[in-house]
Amino acid sequence: MADVVEGGASSHDVQSLLSSPDRDFLIRNNGDQVKVDSLKGKKIGLYFSASWCGPCHRFTPILAEVYDELSPKGDLEIIFISADKDEGSFSGYFSKMPWLAIPFSDLDKRNSLDELFKVRGIPHLVILDGTGTVLTDSGVAIVREYGVEGHPFTPERIKELKDQEEATRINQSVTSLLVHGSRNFVVSSIGIRACVDFTPKLLEVYEKLKARGESFEIVQIPLDDDEASFNQSFGSMPWLSLPFKDKKCEKLVRYFKLSTLPTLVIIGQDGKTVHANVAETVEEHGITAYPFTPEKFAELAEIEKKREESQTLESILVSGDLDFVIGKDGTKIPVPDLVGKTVLLYFSAHWCPPCRAFLPVLTEAYEKIKAAGNALEVIFISSDKDQTAFDNYFAQMPWLALPFGDERKKSLSRKFKVRGIPMLVAIGPTGRTVTNKARDLIMDHGADAYPFTAEHLKKFEEKFKESIKGWPEKLKQPLHEEHELVPAQRRRYTCDGCDEEGEGWSYYCEECDFDLHPKCAVKEEKATENELDEDNEAAEEEAKKEGDAKEGWVCDGDVCRRA
Repeated sequence: MADVVEGGASSHDVQSLLSSPDRDFLIRNNGDQVKVDSLKGKKIGLYFSASWCGPCHRFTPILAEVYDELSPKGDLEIIFISADKDEGSFSGYFSKMPWLAIPFSDLDKRNSLDELFKVRGIPHLVILDGTGTVLTDSGVAIVREYGVEGHPFTPERIKELKDQEEATRINQSVTSLLVHGSRNFVVSSIGIRACVDFTPKLLEVYEKLKARGESFEIVQIPLDDDEASFNQSFGSMPWLSLPFKDKKCEKLVRYFKLSTLPTLVIIGQDGKTVHANVAETVEEHGITAYPFTPEKFAELAEIEKKREESQTLESILVSGDLDFVIGKDGTKIPVPDLVGKTVLLYFSAHWCPPCRAFLPVLTEAYEKIKAAGNALEVIFISSDKDQTAFDNYFAQMPWLALPFGDERKKSLSRKFKVRGIPMLVAIGPTGRTVTNKARDLIMDHGADAYPFTAEHLKKFEEKFKESIKGWPEKLKQPLHEEHELVPAQRRRYTCDGCDEEGEGWSYYCEECDFDLHPKCAVKEEKATENELDEDNEAAEEEAKKEGDAKEGWVCDGDVCRRA
């Protein structure tokens, strides 16, 4: 039974919420029963999860750590509500949890809670206060972001934490960044050499700056899952580190909005952030990038601009005696023989599924462009693990390659900022970079994307604008309430409304990779939300009747959602 209380939050009678007509208890993983009425007055976390859900497996240990730290207070209980379809899977997964659960046998209650709290993705954590009022249905995000510091999980507490973070940002200092609680120290290394690619370059810069007497120090922020990995990555490095598993590490990840590794944040002598990440710059320019100030970056940008303007095919593909690429039979083709052509640098690997999917698309475009008499060449730059994998994959390609293990791959990857594969960089006939998004252009336009120049692509833009005249410029859809949908050129896609193939353009959300056929988008816009809700509920009910929940869910990133 749920009521709406002041402020719009739902309030529930815990006894009726968690009990059934023939059950007034919850269970522990050892089989013990705990009466539901013993939870009165406690905060309750309703944890919707499943053994088959990868994101759930990653989140459960985080939640368990928070639970273990808060449980001695006696005012919090978590209840596992399983989306598993067999008792063996439920029991195996529940055995790793220190909290309570709705019995697996009570399917009706598990389903009713699922519907009541509108669970559309797992892991999902709803937190109730001692009166049964919903504090938040964003418990997963709160626990991930704040951990035990989010307790008691009230809106006021979350606002307080956000205000503290903003105040820290405004009044940032080395102390505020690195000190946590009673721990006001950092640690030195203990003896094992790090082996990541970036570390040797950073070590070289560090040692040169120290030799020059510069006032410069590095503090490593360990993000390893186990202490052995921490010891290996920290090793005999001459710099300092926060202690392994220090709570401040998680805070700094949030504070600096960490999105990639390695990240090297520069803090000035006044304790303020000078730059959010200079790792790429250090790798490219080394000690020349010091002292990492805006003025220095402007100077480096000017150098880079002049370098780009003078770029030739030889300047990027020739390194000492390495002045060739190879053909199918291992024949060496001198780089100067390719001058004057449009050259595509294809970063790829056989072990990469998206690469294997893109290869036939690129091959088809390549053969059409060549058949039309255009001066085009592709050079495969491999990330394969061994020579055999390289040979087998290269055998499927009609173009050239860098030899396997060629040292030029590293410099090319760094120059073109290769962060993922497949990646396709277009170099024009003059040797200047045309675009590093040639893969997207091939996917959208096929062979028609040639020669990949901005002037050529304007033709597609004009044609596209003409084709969408009379259609709405943006739409808000009940099927995708998170963001507005806008017209976008899409070579091929599957409509998320009707599951049919589409091509040309769609109403699209880039952030969520959500497509709707134009006709579906307009049709759905006219539908009432009540009709959509009824359709969705019917579809979900049908999915439940069909059986295996795994077949009705799609896992992506940190959440598994209903398909």
